[in-house]
Amino acid sequence: MKRSGAEHVLLDITTRTPRSSRNTFPASMRNAWVTASTSRPSRSRGPAAHYLCGGITTDLDGRTTIPGLWAIGECAHTGLHGANRLASNSLLEGMVFAHTAAKALASIERTQPWPDVPDWDVGEAVPSDEAVVITQNWDELRRLMWNYVGIVRSDKRLRRAARRIALLQEEIAEYYWQYFLTRDLLELRNIATVAQLVVECAAARRESRGLHFTIDHAETDPKMARDMVVKRGVPAHLAPGGAAGVERGR
Repeated sequence: MKRSGAEHVLLDITTRTPRSSRNTFPASMRNAWVTASTSRPSRSRGPAAHYLCGGITTDLDGRTTIPGLWAIGECAHTGLHGANRLASNSLLEGMVFAHTAAKALASIERTQPWPDVPDWDVGEAVPSDEAVVITQNWDELRRLMWNYVGIVRSDKRLRRAARRIALLQEEIAEYYWQYFLTRDLLELRNIATVAQLVVECAAARRESRGLHFTIDHAETDPKMARDMVVKRGVPAHLAPGGAAGVERGR
């Protein structure tokens, strides 16, 4: 897809028998019978995709370093994912850490009253008359992450993505301070931040390991085999003026 610019590719399972396909992919085959009334299910087409793998660091109960914030499932970086996102480990992670997080939360005894939260001050913000900015930037972020920061990456595409994300963040910040807050605006700002972090972390990994593959550094680097890397700053090859990032391994 990256070489050709194609919108999609097809996964060919026509070498398998219909019985084998039904046993291996029961839900997909049932859907195929419903949606493909004129074609054989074993020859129908369906989407396949991978999504974000890990990110928010937690302890063994799902607790983050931010008081009151807990994370489980695919958004969490607990260690069950490893370097590969396998077909079922996100379900395992959700089940295991949902159980441990629930037990930990149930054992907490709060002795202090909840703090008073002041009313939101809108400042000089006004109702938005151009919400199309949100939908446009949302679509642009989604497409550039899909095309430039997919599973197979390159230094050039990551640099392009970093430049575009920085421009989008400027537009989002300007919109944020001018208009009333909405859920879509907050989610857009958060998505842009996650996109920035994904690009910076991908650029800092100068090797290929598991699902982290880059054509410019196709080999695995033994020096990168660490349990976890907490990164601060911007990679030198992405930062203006060559400012180097700082890594701290644990």
